[in-house]
Amino acid sequence: MVEYQNIFTQVQVRGPAYAGVPLTRGPWVRSWKPRFVHLLGRIGDAQLGPVYLGWSGFASILCGLIAFEIIGLNMWASVNWDPVQFIRQLPWLALEPPAPVYGLSIPPLAEGGWWIMTGFFLTTSIMLWWLRTYRRARALGIGTHVSWAFAAAIWLYLVLGLIRPVLMGSWAEAVPFGIFPHLDWTAAFSIRYGNLFYNPFHMLSIVFLYGSTLLFAMHGATVLAISRFGGEREVEQIVDRGTAFERGALFWRWTMGFNATAESIHRWAWWFAVLCPLTGGIGILLTGTVVDNWFLWGVKHGLAPEYPHLFPVVTDPALLQGRP
Repeated sequence: MVEYQNIFTQVQVRGPAYAGVPLTRGPWVRSWKPRFVHLLGRIGDAQLGPVYLGWSGFASILCGLIAFEIIGLNMWASVNWDPVQFIRQLPWLALEPPAPVYGLSIPPLAEGGWWIMTGFFLTTSIMLWWLRTYRRARALGIGTHVSWAFAAAIWLYLVLGLIRPVLMGSWAEAVPFGIFPHLDWTAAFSIRYGNLFYNPFHMLSIVFLYGSTLLFAMHGATVLAISRFGGEREVEQIVDRGTAFERGALFWRWTMGFNATAESIHRWAWWFAVLCPLTGGIGILLTGTVVDNWFLWGVKHGLAPEYPHLFPVVTDPALLQGRP
């Protein structure tokens, strides 16, 4: 038993490298000989490998590399193939979607065609990786909770880059590939549609974002606090609650009157985290398709107050022509 631990220390328990449970043989096998990395053990398990790639994993990585290369080469070309400027300006470089004039058609490569090609390969890579997570979970006989959580993030990605642009009738509505250009697009998007903060689904998304971080922090802190009593063996504590989680439950009942269980805290955190991109995607999808100005929508529904009339009404000079 560890007599003393704080939030910075971690005990690294290391045994023989474990290759995993046996699986039915197929064309793919586990690769890479397992080894231990001390620094990885500081933040997780120290064992690295083995890896099961599979055809879905191989195809996903291949498509992802193609998308990454197209983005990188276009950014490099935008600075005239200057390696120094490429590194210097990288956070500001972008691969932009086609101009509004092209609608949903396929433009020339230099005018947005590369963006469409990148989107195809990146989306294929992400969907193949989702399939990989699902198939690996089924092969191990475990739940597919990770896959469906990943699907929630994919939903938001598809809304931003595919579903909403198609509904709006223009690829120009999509997000550019780039770091700061992506952030600039977000700010311009909010301003264009009357401040996204008045979007109720955006509000829900932020609630679930902050809520999930709070729940994970509370849970992580609780397990660390009771780890000296074996609290990190959570599955045992779920089916046969021992002194560790009894103390954790008592702490929360003392401090806020209510406690989660060793199982329910994971369900709470899973739902909060998943509902963040789900509600966010709904809010983005309604913007421009159903609601053109979220501030005016908020005023109409009593969510936001109207701006007070502090200045006299200004008459359009064009209406005064011919008057004395």
